[in-house]
Amino acid sequence: LLVLVGTVSCTLFLAVNGLYSASDDVIELTPTNFNKEVIQSENLWLVEFYAPWCGHCQRLTPEWKKAATALKGVVKVGAVDADKHQSLGGQYGVRGFPTIKIFGANKNKAEDYQGGRTSDAIVDAALSALRSLVKERLHGRSGGYSSGKQSRESGGGDKKDVIELTDDSFDKNVINSDDVWMVEFYAPWCGHCKNLEPEWAAAATEVKEQTKGKVKLAAVDATVNQMLASRYGIRGFPTIKIFQKGEDPVDYDGGRTRSDIIARALDLFSDNAPPPELLEIINEDVLKSTCDAHQLCIISVLPHILDTGASGRNSYLDVMLKMAEKYKKKMWGWLWTEAGAQSDLESSLGIGGFGYPAMAAVNARKMKFALLKGSFSEQGINEFLRELSVGRGSTAPVGGGAFPKIHSVEPWDGKDGELPVEDDIDLSDVDLDDLGKDEL
Repeated sequence: LLVLVGTVSCTLFLAVNGLYSASDDVIELTPTNFNKEVIQSENLWLVEFYAPWCGHCQRLTPEWKKAATALKGVVKVGAVDADKHQSLGGQYGVRGFPTIKIFGANKNKAEDYQGGRTSDAIVDAALSALRSLVKERLHGRSGGYSSGKQSRESGGGDKKDVIELTDDSFDKNVINSDDVWMVEFYAPWCGHCKNLEPEWAAAATEVKEQTKGKVKLAAVDATVNQMLASRYGIRGFPTIKIFQKGEDPVDYDGGRTRSDIIARALDLFSDNAPPPELLEIINEDVLKSTCDAHQLCIISVLPHILDTGASGRNSYLDVMLKMAEKYKKKMWGWLWTEAGAQSDLESSLGIGGFGYPAMAAVNARKMKFALLKGSFSEQGINEFLRELSVGRGSTAPVGGGAFPKIHSVEPWDGKDGELPVEDDIDLSDVDLDDLGKDEL
């Protein structure tokens, strides 16, 4: 999920070292070396601006590394930790993560890459851009280049993902829709509308892909559909309005570039996304799939069911669900287990010494964790997670450097626990007097 740069002031403490290392073919770029490596270079560069805590950036990392290796010696592939180097990201108008820029012959006019996030798509775009750059040189022009995809978009745009709405179709599509709609009201003769058109079209495709269609970009010809224009008080063009179920429409007053539009759309998507699932650790797959897929996984160890009963356990789960909702933009994973069910995991995370319930925030990539030292309450957990979010709080390596063996257990049935049934001993037929005589 794309995260607006302005919403986060510091990188997370558990992920400070970025997503790339010196052993990769991806070249780490910083304000110190960017000018020399990229701007003064004769090479074509693909540069990713990322944040270590961004889930989409983490998913892009292996593809970006594969593309860098494939393009080695042909096209330079770099990466900027724009959360750490915000000045560099700001210089190139980076408002969301990941943002990929193509630096060609004219290094002062980088172009946004809006293609797919697979290594194949990245390599194809790089080679297309390289071919254009070489052709420019062949014909004696050095003032930039354009990849095939970009040139098509700038020449009117491929509007296949912009939904055209009319007086007749608007209500059944938009009103009461569970999706978020960003609707542009335009006039065909309006110059600003024509300038916006390719940006809107490119943004529509990217937003559709990244939100799986949950945020839709649409357009209304206000000169033809005058009922709609009148209903929403459209007096100037283009006017963009945001429609969300159960709320009055609001004006979009952000920037008019595709990156601005995409950033706002994805922010709307994260605002409306459901909170992450809270899963019980019933086997190894639940733990690994959750912790590997998220920047952090928050693991709670709750008291035994006989100590709390169903109502007590549910109250703890409710606290976790509220925190998952509060921090859903962080895209963390949320897990719980019962005290004693995963004793090896407890030991590796230093849990148990403070009693139960207990909580640990684990970075599976670094195999480090932080423990909740305060109360297991909304206030205590919020303070714990907030401290982590701004780079404070102490961490320790996971015992053994990896997750221990996870035992498969039956999921909680939602009921109060029952004491194990002991075999009753029937003494009614035993003559205690006879027992005494035998001993004599």
